[in-house]
Amino acid sequence: MTETSQKYSSDGYKRVVMNVTMAMPHAGVFAATREPINGILQPQDLAGLGEYHVQASVPSPVTNVLCATMQKEDLAPMVYTDWPGSNGTASNLTGWPKEFGIPLWPSYLNSTPVDDLFGFGEKYDRRHPVFSKYPIAYNTVLNHSGWYTDSIYILATSATGDYAMCALKASLTTNCSTRYHASLSGGSMSAHCEDDNDNLAYGKSHGNATDGVVKQNWATVATEWAMALSLNAGISDGDASNARLLSQLIPTSQALDPSLPSIAEALAVLSGSTLLLSSTDTPFIHFWNYSDTISTLAEPQHQGFQATLRTRDYASGGTQQWQGIFYVVLFLTFATNLFCLIYFLVRHGLVTDFIEPQNLFSLSLNSPPSHALNGACGGGPEGEQLIMNWHIKLDHEREHFYIQNGAGPPSITHRPPRPLDIELDTSPVVNTYTKLSSRHSSIL
Repeated sequence: MTETSQKYSSDGYKRVVMNVTMAMPHAGVFAATREPINGILQPQDLAGLGEYHVQASVPSPVTNVLCATMQKEDLAPMVYTDWPGSNGTASNLTGWPKEFGIPLWPSYLNSTPVDDLFGFGEKYDRRHPVFSKYPIAYNTVLNHSGWYTDSIYILATSATGDYAMCALKASLTTNCSTRYHASLSGGSMSAHCEDDNDNLAYGKSHGNATDGVVKQNWATVATEWAMALSLNAGISDGDASNARLLSQLIPTSQALDPSLPSIAEALAVLSGSTLLLSSTDTPFIHFWNYSDTISTLAEPQHQGFQATLRTRDYASGGTQQWQGIFYVVLFLTFATNLFCLIYFLVRHGLVTDFIEPQNLFSLSLNSPPSHALNGACGGGPEGEQLIMNWHIKLDHEREHFYIQNGAGPPSITHRPPRPLDIELDTSPVVNTYTKLSSRHSSIL
């Protein structure tokens, strides 16, 4: 958005002029990124990790809002209640303007002090608007029924009685490209304009395109938009909320307030939605490349345009600064995996986990009774029985595991362990016991 503010002198009176131009992206690019024929993977297709950025060489719709502060005598030729024969009133406003005898086109009506500023009169082939009445404070009235007009006009009154008249019109610019970025968190679309280094600006790929051609039909769309926002409620002193907010932005001095938007900026932002709606399902070029007798296509047709596409199918690192803390977790995970790898290379082979419920149950049934648990058969262990040490022993002759408490000898006798030889090492039972019982050769 660009705004220029200047002081315009007409008949000795200096008025504040606000000229705002705002470009919007071409809404058709959004639909093109989701067209199956283009084969662009959406973020949700890649478990939320996908992301892409599109820059398209297409024309961008532009709205221009020209506002000027005015005195009552400047508005007199444009307000019906100041016309001769109106008696200062405009009765039966429900019939405005058809029932009020306003001269038809090609009459250019009377001249005004702002003809050169707004381009009124026969010189510019545009007649000035006619408002039904002066709006009261905090109200606006609308002129939307002009003949062969390409603009709509809004007249607003501030709390101090100052008036501001604004003209709104739309066109296409060739000095922009449309950019669209999509990720799992959402999408954003923007118009990138006035950049000499932008090789995808529409004007660089279509050198014969004329910049700033005003679209007359947009005035019809803007009329519906203005009526929906009650910008004509001032015709019946309706005190609409939108009109009140806009009228508070009328400059009250010869300089704009740097802490507030101007009324021209506010109207440009409010009308931006009409540009997006108007560019939906429209060509990606600056003209209608079909027959003049066809206003709409019976069946949708594909149309190509120049664009660049950058995609990201996966994320190999953090996208936020705070996500760097996860590198600590990744390092610890790597260190743990490396430790396990080295251990299994050194201590290869499988062992039995005796503390698994099924293994522990089998050991208990196949172990001899222990005096350490005397009296615990009916009520379970208690007291010092709960802190007794227990060990898993191996009968090497029978290759039989059993449980024995560490406080005394088992209640049965068995042969003492003997040195293991090659034949015993081949037994998986003996190997398991050796790995678990050898303190100096095990790090677990």
